[in-house]
Amino acid sequence: MHHRSPGHDTLRPVDTRSPSEIRAERRRLIESIRAHRRLLAKRPSFEQADQRRLNREARDHDRAETAHGKALQRIHERRARQETSLNRQLSGLDGKREHQEKQALAVLRRESIERSLAATYLSASQVNGIGSGLVRDLAAQGVRTAADFKRVSWGTAPNGKGGQVLYIHRTKGGKVHINGIGEHRGRPLMEWRQSAVARAEARAPHVLPPDERHRIAEIIEAERTRLQKELADVPGAAEAARTEAVRLHADALEQLAASTREAALRADERRAEFDAMAEQLLALQAQLSAHIDQYGDVGRLVRRAQVRALRPLPEAPALPAIPSPRIPDTPARPRVSLEKAATVEASHPTPGIRASLGWLVPIVFLGLTAILGVGETDATAPTWFRIATRLAALAMTAELLRLWVPRRRWRTANRMPSGTGPLATGVFFALVAASMFADTEPDGGASWAASVVSLVLVVVGTALRAGKGKGAEVSN
Repeated sequence: MHHRSPGHDTLRPVDTRSPSEIRAERRRLIESIRAHRRLLAKRPSFEQADQRRLNREARDHDRAETAHGKALQRIHERRARQETSLNRQLSGLDGKREHQEKQALAVLRRESIERSLAATYLSASQVNGIGSGLVRDLAAQGVRTAADFKRVSWGTAPNGKGGQVLYIHRTKGGKVHINGIGEHRGRPLMEWRQSAVARAEARAPHVLPPDERHRIAEIIEAERTRLQKELADVPGAAEAARTEAVRLHADALEQLAASTREAALRADERRAEFDAMAEQLLALQAQLSAHIDQYGDVGRLVRRAQVRALRPLPEAPALPAIPSPRIPDTPARPRVSLEKAATVEASHPTPGIRASLGWLVPIVFLGLTAILGVGETDATAPTWFRIATRLAALAMTAELLRLWVPRRRWRTANRMPSGTGPLATGVFFALVAASMFADTEPDGGASWAASVVSLVLVVVGTALRAGKGKGAEVSN
């Protein structure tokens, strides 16, 4: 059934629903909008959590790169240490052979002397003043040959009475006193042994036999072959360790990438759900607007709720590093800026040798000089001199620390710049010269010599540093 509405030429169907049904439908639309709004209210916290996830993944990636760089640095330093140690051992083999030959000759001579002394028996005809009875007494105490004793000395008598007596010190330990052997018989006894030792030393070989030299040469050559093989194996072992480190690094990055892809997929699905909810909310708001246009006001109790339901959807733009699926025309941007990690990786130097710990010696010396000063034992040293020497030492200490500390870190490991050594030495001689000039009784020649040396070293060091800087600029 149709009717013509006043002022309109079109016909529309007459709605036969009751006002209570219309209000119920209006409330249903409002409740649906409220439910969608409550769900969409969780999106900001989700976006923040996803941003934290992306930042965490970036930190994990940076830590993986850092660990990889440290591993490569350790491999390179271990290879350098092994090669240095093996080369040092190889260069020292000739000296080692000479040392072993000297030791072998010394052992051979000692054994020959001991055998000769052991074969030189004591007899009454060989030592003046010692008859057959004393020879038997000496033999009873274990002194039969020149090898059985080594020296004589004076000491208190065994019973503590009778004053000083002569003791004979046996080679195997202990000392004995023979009644009847005093100073007049002890001296000929030692002279007899010394002559026996001189004859034994003269008869002992002075040159190592050829077979013994050949045996030592074979040992040295075998060790040389082993060291050369170890030295040849060092690059391969280092390359294998580097390959393993690269593989572990690639596996770690692949695991990070896999977890990142999985998390990104879940985040995209969740973000798509939020976008779908937003579209549904817009559709429900359109339905509510159409319902209001069709049926008008349905009562004071519903009026306020429908005004709140028709509020525009708050614009919650995606966080800077998170693209929104609701903007399909926008080119995809990276989840998080990995500029820091890329910069760190690009700044990694070619693994090299760290600056030596020996630089701590001039650093500590100059630091103490900056605190204690130089040439100030004399209280008449002027104030400007004390300040100037301290400032010079402090400036050089700061410069050495500025150059040395970064070159000890694995990221920037390197040798000290060329010319730093002459500069530091020049400053040292300059301080020495200053202390000499400040002395109350200066040594003019030494002070001027130290000044000239310091000037030459400073000029040379500055020239080397300047040449290094120009070389770097040209290479760039």
